[in-house]
Amino acid sequence: MTITTTVDRDGIAVVTMHHPPVNSLTVGDTWQIGDEFETLSHRDDVRCIILTAEGKGFNAGIDIKEMQSRPGFEFFLSSGAACYSTFEKIYMSLVPTIAAVNDFCMGLGVGLVGSCDMIVASTKARFGLPEVDNGALGCASHLAKLVPPMKLRQMVFTCEPVSAQQLYEWGTVYKVCEPEQLLTAAKEVATKICAKRPRVLRAAKEALNHIDIYQLQKHYRLEQGYTYELNLYGDGGAAREEFVAGTRTVTRESDR
Repeated sequence: MTITTTVDRDGIAVVTMHHPPVNSLTVGDTWQIGDEFETLSHRDDVRCIILTAEGKGFNAGIDIKEMQSRPGFEFFLSSGAACYSTFEKIYMSLVPTIAAVNDFCMGLGVGLVGSCDMIVASTKARFGLPEVDNGALGCASHLAKLVPPMKLRQMVFTCEPVSAQQLYEWGTVYKVCEPEQLLTAAKEVATKICAKRPRVLRAAKEALNHIDIYQLQKHYRLEQGYTYELNLYGDGGAAREEFVAGTRTVTRESDR
């Protein structure tokens, strides 16, 4: 993974992920993104942070192949800790954050986006949680910020994605644009934000976090507990092995 950061003279920071072929994140990548946000939000010259990606996909989730290459539960638990910490650091950023989503955004990617304050997306972008197919839970807490309650349940149970246009119609995506215009559109929004008084912006960000009804970290931690339980039962590891081997099947409990 290559993670690059730029800051322009207007105070707009851009954090860009680039990890071919589909921008899945290793555990190290995940920690690094959180560290970047924490550092940037404490800089006096930064007033807004944009998170985006280059190449195919915004984010395809955690790198399952890396996870399966490590024996035991220690690495799996480290992955959970990295996700929790990074989502928290993005959410608790001292300055407003914008997710600029170029293409598919799955699993962990939904956690990244749901931790941001605003979303700008390309016409190619779609959002989904394939967690149930992967024998896990997670980021439904973040998806709940983006879709209506019944749609959330549909997406979790079926693992079917939703388009950026649909999220725009629900009011959770600020703007949908052509892929080549994505970063420009995100910077236009950031420029509006950066024109405000810095102290007032930071106060608004802190206040909004305090009154947020979603309680992301509390609820995400609960989801993680169910994921750890599924791994102890063996469902999580079995689903990941099927993914790596390309032999995924769905087995009902009654078929065991």
